[in-house]
Amino acid sequence: MAATIEETFQRPVGELLRGWRERRRLSQLELANRVEVSTRHVSFVETGRSKPSREMVLRLAEHLDVPLRDRNQLLLAGGYAPIYTESSLHSPAMLAIRTTLRRLLKAHEPYPALVVDRWWNIVEANAGIQLFTTDVDEKLLQAPVNALRLTLHPDGLARRIGNIAEVRAAALASLQRQVAGTADPDLQDLYDELRDYAANDRPVKPATAEVVVPFRLVHNGHELSLLTMIATFGTPLDVTVSELMIESFYPADDQTAEYLRTLA
Repeated sequence: MAATIEETFQRPVGELLRGWRERRRLSQLELANRVEVSTRHVSFVETGRSKPSREMVLRLAEHLDVPLRDRNQLLLAGGYAPIYTESSLHSPAMLAIRTTLRRLLKAHEPYPALVVDRWWNIVEANAGIQLFTTDVDEKLLQAPVNALRLTLHPDGLARRIGNIAEVRAAALASLQRQVAGTADPDLQDLYDELRDYAANDRPVKPATAEVVVPFRLVHNGHELSLLTMIATFGTPLDVTVSELMIESFYPADDQTAEYLRTLA
């Protein structure tokens, strides 16, 4: 069973750092060389024989590519106050972020675009999202709407995706990498749920003529082909901002582009 946040805080900081090092598949020597300290010092920190300074915790976390949310947990475990804020997207401090996101989404119309959080819950979307919400079970549209669940659930978009096996395999592979990178138990639960939907999928063979997996969606009798791109904010200093992902869909052919323009 995955550890709760409270249990994580109770674990020694050295134990948590060792877990992140092993997750990144680094030896103590490799990490020590990156941080420019001795292997002995890394060993002493991990075993609890040496208490790392606040600066050392942050240096180790940076070189281990620990997410900001988890860097705060490392600081708490080491006896230090968290330094990264976690602001509500609707707070005054996030006005510039909200404005930027809404401009990006609006400028992308008539093509669909959405913003999701760390757990793939949709926090913003443009008018093009209606392409994905048509003819899906109402329970999947109850807040918070999870973009991956909406896409892969049998009562969601899955029944309108012509290449659902390929799309699901690509989505699961991406989510599995995210789980490995964050060690987030909620993401693991989501992965397990989505993987169960794939029980009856046919085996996926590597595509030979395509450079990315297209999203082949049927809408009002028209078969559309879409490509997707995901972007994040650079150099975030807030947990919420660091976890936001902007997923934009683009037409993969002229017929899809023209059809989406007619919808607008």
